[in-house]
Amino acid sequence: MPPSKTNAKSKPRKNDKKQSVTCQTPSSPQVTTELQTLLLDIFSRSFAERLQSDIHPLLQEVKGHLYNRDFAAAFGRDDYLETYAARWSPSRALGYVQALVDLEPHLGLVGKDVEGEPAPSSKIVCLGGGAGAELVALAGFLHPTIHKSARGSSARSFDIVAIDIANWTHVVEKLHHSVCTAPPISPYASAASRSANAPLVATDHFHATFYQHDLLNTDFSILNPLLQDAKLITLMFTLNELYSTSISLTQTFLLGLTASLPAEAFLLIVDSPGSYSTINLNGTEKKYPMQWLLDHTLLRQGEKGEAAVWHKVLEDESRWCRLPSSLKYPIELENLRFQLHLYKKMG
Repeated sequence: MPPSKTNAKSKPRKNDKKQSVTCQTPSSPQVTTELQTLLLDIFSRSFAERLQSDIHPLLQEVKGHLYNRDFAAAFGRDDYLETYAARWSPSRALGYVQALVDLEPHLGLVGKDVEGEPAPSSKIVCLGGGAGAELVALAGFLHPTIHKSARGSSARSFDIVAIDIANWTHVVEKLHHSVCTAPPISPYASAASRSANAPLVATDHFHATFYQHDLLNTDFSILNPLLQDAKLITLMFTLNELYSTSISLTQTFLLGLTASLPAEAFLLIVDSPGSYSTINLNGTEKKYPMQWLLDHTLLRQGEKGEAAVWHKVLEDESRWCRLPSSLKYPIELENLRFQLHLYKKMG
């Protein structure tokens, strides 16, 4: 989904003393700079041709279409899609992977390894996830530096379903190939280096499929099979764009999503801080925070006083993911600031 204006210049100044919530929490592991480097390398390899040429003219064209909210034009060409993914998805992926690490005590996506048994699989549906930030973050989340079993490998595999309005198929396929393929290595590399050179995640532990659907205008008879048995649903920098398109259709979509998901499923919302949408009531326009609209739909009681279907596990109105200055990438990346909401569907 389009980059938020809130994040457009999110690098804090050196004299900025404002308190903020960092990506890490004291109780969760920290995503190492080494792993962040591996994730950035996924994007560098996937879009090498785009990044090694002069990407800035294309980038300005995409920005212009996004500014004019002409999403059909912005996401209507393969070179635009690659440019978007190469520019905005890397920093988001780094923010998402740390958020997943922080949330793992609630999510339980990674289970204990059992000797001689196949790794259990979690189905994760990324709504609006065509640009690949979620895919790369989830691959990084399985890396042994974060989760290590007794045999030295992740004890969980992911089956990822990405759904978006534009045709991001080739972007998803490129990123999926890169996360499951070892990076190129010099023919003069030592035997030890060759032995240590491995893909970010093993192919049999990581599967991703893309489906092109307009979430607000696709019948749930089509979406239901894609949502079946999902452990986690993500809406990353997508929900506020849906609200901006149509609040009523978005509310209807969220209710349909609620009906389609199994009990114990999690819904993770990440979006720009301070996102508002305008509602017209009786001829008067009023702005409501995205968070209020979301809670109004998911946490309200039934007409007969039944308990709400969703339980809010946690919320955070403002998180920073500040990128270490040591990270290298062919084009400049920015720090990421976002709001986060995690819900669990009750049984």
